[in-house]
Amino acid sequence: MGRIVVFGAGGRAGRRAVAEAVERGHRVTAVVRDPAAYPGLDGPGVDVVAGDVTDAESVAAVAEGHDAAIGAAARMDMPSTEFFVGAAHALLTGLERAGVARLVLVGIGTTLEAAPGVMLHDTPGFPAEARTFSLGHAAELDVLRTAATPVDWVVLAPPPVFLDDEADRTGRYRTGGDALLPDADSFSYADLAVALIDEIETPKHSRSLTAVAS
Repeated sequence: MGRIVVFGAGGRAGRRAVAEAVERGHRVTAVVRDPAAYPGLDGPGVDVVAGDVTDAESVAAVAEGHDAAIGAAARMDMPSTEFFVGAAHALLTGLERAGVARLVLVGIGTTLEAAPGVMLHDTPGFPAEARTFSLGHAAELDVLRTAATPVDWVVLAPPPVFLDDEADRTGRYRTGGDALLPDADSFSYADLAVALIDEIETPKHSRSLTAVAS
């Protein structure tokens, strides 16, 4: 099977992606800022390394020799736009240097359209704090969409609900375009991980924001 590098492997989405990839027989490099802070992340088929997803040289170094990358990192200790824009630039530059052709990113459902041309975070009454965080993801999309890059990327956006971290993996999900999917009122991290690894093994979407839901 292949080699996958997962940025943000210590978070809920990242951990589930690591587990799903290993279960399918892939070799995974789990990238976190401080490996000592994530005991138990390593195991058969997993190498845990330190890396900075906002630094292109760091991205290139840890991604060398891999077939695909997953971006599941987030930081709450710096402005959302600064982090996600920095990460997008570093990932595209670093992965190109490392020769990694496929990048699957975890997005956020609030950047999906609630009406034609209107992202959910731009609808009346949307909470200001949540909008600030969502704008970082939107800025990341702008970077990806305008970049002249050989890296084939896709952003998978789960529905704008609290994802279930306890639900069992069903292996079932549906995808759409860049608009909210109807009746998407629940989803699990386990099935998000299935969608992430599926987009590496059998890519179906390219250079797009793609809604994913149960």
